[in-house]
Amino acid sequence: MTTVSPSVEVERETPFWKRLGRVPWTWRITIAYLTVMLFMPIVAMFLKASTEPPARFWAIATSDIALATYNVTFVTSLFAALLNGVFGTLIAWVLVRYDFPLKRLIDATVDLPFALPTSVAGLTLATVYSDNGWIGSLLSPLGIKVSFTRTGVAVAMIFISLPFVVRTVQPVLQEMEHEIEEAAWCLGASQWQTFWKVILPPLFPTILTGVALGFSRAVGEYGSTVIISSNTPFQDLIAPVLIFQRLEQYDYSGATVIGIVLLSISLILLLAINFLQAWARRYDSR
Repeated sequence: MTTVSPSVEVERETPFWKRLGRVPWTWRITIAYLTVMLFMPIVAMFLKASTEPPARFWAIATSDIALATYNVTFVTSLFAALLNGVFGTLIAWVLVRYDFPLKRLIDATVDLPFALPTSVAGLTLATVYSDNGWIGSLLSPLGIKVSFTRTGVAVAMIFISLPFVVRTVQPVLQEMEHEIEEAAWCLGASQWQTFWKVILPPLFPTILTGVALGFSRAVGEYGSTVIISSNTPFQDLIAPVLIFQRLEQYDYSGATVIGIVLLSISLILLLAINFLQAWARRYDSR
């Protein structure tokens, strides 16, 4: 039989509003700020969408054009995030483990998508990857068209989400001890075996975090993708652009419904990624 200490019993009998008064002020400010800046806008969006009858809500959310935009948005964002998960980790590895000329300049350039206005990024990418651009002119003879296609949307998403992976992985790599790798080499492990069995397991949750952040950023991207794509329905039209088009038509409820679907799918995918992160940490701790 378990016994409860008198202090715990007194705490249980204390009214909730009195216990709330003893909460640290930092906690109160945090909850208040999150309520105003995060929770209230989300609740307001759900309330706005609830003004539509269920049948019309379902019809808007599952219309052909909406389903097509979901496909373009989420599949392309996931592809961009996974690709950045590989190359972002490689870039972070090079920046941490090697010294070379102009290293600081290249390291600073990685943050450029953070500071660059998305419309400027879209205009630059559309120019570079156009049929007459520096890269587009090389791809055009091969029959590869980038600008104003779904491929251009993927390029824009890769560009704006790359720093999230690099800056997430880089600090963890810097804190890794080289002695562990040297011990693996002394035991006869190859460089590939050392990376796969020694370096990757503790690094994998961090890579997943960077991929999740990059995916979230890509899903919500608007400024660059709206310029580099043709915004043609059923081809390269993304959900954020569809929302803006609904707003231009004064269809606020319809735009909100698409936004709710976008928010719900993003939340489910992020929860799944967080579950994978937790599983990877538990697996690594064994």
